[in-house]
Parts: sequence; structure tokens; C-alpha cells
Amino acid sequence: MTTTTKPNRQSSGARFPAVNDKRFIEKPGRTRVYVGDCRDWMAKLPKGEFDLVFADPPFNWKRDYDRNETGHAWDDNQSDETYLDFTYEWLDLAADRLAEHGSLWVNIPDTWAAEFVVHLKARGLKMVNWCVWHYRFGQNTKSRFINSKVHALYFMKDPDHPDRRWNPDAVAEVSDRRAIYGDPRTENKKEGWMEPGHRVPMDVWYGQFWGRVQGNNKERRHKHDNQLPEMYLGRVIGACSNEGDLVLDPFLGSGTTGVVARYLKRRFVGIEYSPANAAHAWDRIVNKGPHRTDALDNQRGVSSAIHPNRRK
Repeated sequence: MTTTTKPNRQSSGARFPAVNDKRFIEKPGRTRVYVGDCRDWMAKLPKGEFDLVFADPPFNWKRDYDRNETGHAWDDNQSDETYLDFTYEWLDLAADRLAEHGSLWVNIPDTWAAEFVVHLKARGLKMVNWCVWHYRFGQNTKSRFINSKVHALYFMKDPDHPDRRWNPDAVAEVSDRRAIYGDPRTENKKEGWMEPGHRVPMDVWYGQFWGRVQGNNKERRHKHDNQLPEMYLGRVIGACSNEGDLVLDPFLGSGTTGVVARYLKRRFVGIEYSPANAAHAWDRIVNKGPHRTDALDNQRGVSSAIHPNRRK
């Protein structure tokens, strides 16, 4: 696997706060989950320690995040002003926890993407990509075009940092020149860092196992409202961290980030507001693991072509 940085980062020895539920730490501390408000916990986490932060925050869409009816869930029906104040506070805390070479990814819909981007740029972070996760089953509507995407915002403090985590070969896909056109020129490429017939994935993400996790999807976890596909996190974690690196998710939810991070041999810290969701996520992370193991093991070499080979 081609990488532009040093593999297998070891712990810096920074002190982490004790977990407030002793069930949610895996010895020797490679995986841990804190229960409560992510703003409170991130303020206690060491600054500059995390190689990768991935966040899928509440969208303020009046969603029911309390499917377990425990009374512990984010208020997803705030005023715009209150929601943005909350957003900027947690974004600032997350950015401060990021290592100088680290990557910050945020999954966010049209409603708020512009505000997130403006704030992160104002903080001095640099946008690397504005990616789009595309799915085929958006909520039906007659008054406007149907939503079929969410934005995946990729920021860094310093994209030119010598220790940047960037592993394009780990997630490289078959190029359209090979998959559709059978172009012999792509087989003769001698770029050195990428195998002939392959390319870095484009910034619109779709394909097998990339759909919304709903209905009878085998990844679906009971009583979770907003679950991301494992392949999404596989691409982010595979491309933007190395084995042994430290990954943070301040909105753990169903636990997908932790599931994939642990499977890919990263250290992981998650924060979840709901004790019930935290317990379900922990069970999934530590005991059940990912459903798409074959797909995660074989991210490289998949084609996202939308047409069959035209030379056959």
C-alpha cells in the first residue's frame, strides 16, 4: 500500500480522562467510549492528539434520536441560531484536538454545509475536498427535487505537512478507461505510485454497499435513526489514517466509525450522548464487528463505472 507518511504511529503518552462507564473501555485503552455531551468530553481530551476526526452530527431536522425512549437524546429541533452556536462550539473543540498533520471529516446535508465550510475556513483550516455521498433512495417530495446526497467535508490544518496521512492506493478504484472503454493506454501508465488501470476515487461516492442503511439492509442496527454505510467510513479511515493511528468520533450514534476503525486496526475514541445508544454501539464495535468485512478488505480495485464495458 502506498502511503505518504510514517506507518504505525504510537501513542504520545498523553493522558486521557477516565471513561465514566467502565464497560466502555477495551484494554489497554485502544478503544474507549465516553457517555455525555461531546463538548464537555472534548474539552477534557488532549489537544493535538488525534490523527483523524470524523463527525456525523445532528442535522436539526427534528429527527427522533431517542428510539430507546430513555429521555437522553440530542434536541434536534433548535432555533437556527442555537443550532449554529452549538455547531461552532463543537467544531472548534474538534479542530483543537486534531494533530497538525490530522484530517477532519464532517458528514452534513445541504441545509448547513455552507455554514460549516465558512466557519472552518475562518478558523484557518484548509479544505482538501468537498465530497458528496450519493444514494438512490431519498425521501419522496413533490415540491422540489428529491434529496439524494450528503456532503462529506474534508479539512486539514496543513495539507502539506510531511506527516500527512494519505493512502490513495488503499482505496484506489478501477478507472473508467479500463472498466468501460478497455483503453490499452491506461494499462501502460508508469506513474509509479498507482497501479495501471486504477485511479484515486472521484469526489462523488456511490456504488455497491454505499446506499442508505434502512429497511432490510443487513448493516442496519435496531433503534438507530441515522446510520452510515460501513464502506463510507472504510474509505475515510483507510485513506486518511494508518494502522495504530488515533480516531475520534464525537457523535458515535450506531457506532459505525468505531466498528470500522477497530477492524482496520486503529485506536478509537467515541463520544455518545445517549447511554442506551452507547451500550448498543459498544456491543457492535467490540463484539459484533462490521458486516461488510469482505468489502472492507477489498476496497482497492472496485469499479464505480455506471456503464458496462463497451469493447466486449
